[in-house]
Amino acid sequence: MRHVSADQIAQCLDYPALVKALDQAFAADYIVPPRHHHAISPTATQLLMPAWSAGTPRSGAFLGTKLVNVFSGNGALGLPSIAGIYILQSGETGIPLCVMDGAALTAKRTAAVSALAASRLARKDAQHLVMVGAGALAPELIAAHSAVRSLRKITLWNRNPASSENLKALIEARLLHGSHSVEVEIGTDLGACVACADIVSVATLAQFPIIKGEWIKRGTHVDLVGAFNMEMREADDAALRVSSIFIDTLAAKTEGGDVALGLKSGAITEANIKADLFSLARGLHEGRKSEQEITLFKSVGSAISDLAAAMLVWQRLNGSQEAA
Repeated sequence: MRHVSADQIAQCLDYPALVKALDQAFAADYIVPPRHHHAISPTATQLLMPAWSAGTPRSGAFLGTKLVNVFSGNGALGLPSIAGIYILQSGETGIPLCVMDGAALTAKRTAAVSALAASRLARKDAQHLVMVGAGALAPELIAAHSAVRSLRKITLWNRNPASSENLKALIEARLLHGSHSVEVEIGTDLGACVACADIVSVATLAQFPIIKGEWIKRGTHVDLVGAFNMEMREADDAALRVSSIFIDTLAAKTEGGDVALGLKSGAITEANIKADLFSLARGLHEGRKSEQEITLFKSVGSAISDLAAAMLVWQRLNGSQEAA
């Protein structure tokens, strides 16, 4: 059985191709059982996430399972907060094909899911991205959003200024190979940053809301990536109420903070939630309806996006350039 490293995953998964593969996957007929979600401790969570192609086993089909651990206290130890593996298997025989680095696969597909949503929900002329958070997901989210919108300005905000400086250096180094000029700056006043943004992407471990609805201007797209359990939250009730809300899967109604907490408290109702990625990918909802609409996307992660990303890695490792 083959082992696929984080470096190999990075080489195989460019964002334009991965966003396309995810779009096709959400429109396809895949089986995605409820994931196992276990609280190991107040700061540690384990997820077991299977998915496979629908119908009888057949040549070219795949099934896969991700085992991922989220230990939010690892930052203090100088370790990544997300660790895990992905096992890709043949859909014809059930034989394991490879084990992939789960953290790398998760980071890539998470960022690509946000970009897929933004391709339907952010204004076509969106040029200014505000990235809130400077962890491992931040550079991936910036790269993914850049793949679906022609960004001209990126503003970074993080509680730790040193982390923002490190992220700025990394982004500027990557932009040296870009095709157009992008200004990268570090923001100090989060409210002022959000108020000027076209897209606000938030990937933090915040336990209390840091994005306020009163800051968000008309036409903004808000991308909420953190808050993966009910003890975490990134946006306040006002942000939910002023927005047309979209989610990756129905699990976002009961798992993770933000939308699930808003529904639980009664701050919002089911009517505030317009569609999930399945409906967007299948053309059942048009996405953004006007230039003035505020859109908000909440993702909690889905095994379907893991499977689509893993399939694309496997196909490219074996010489196929076609997304599944």
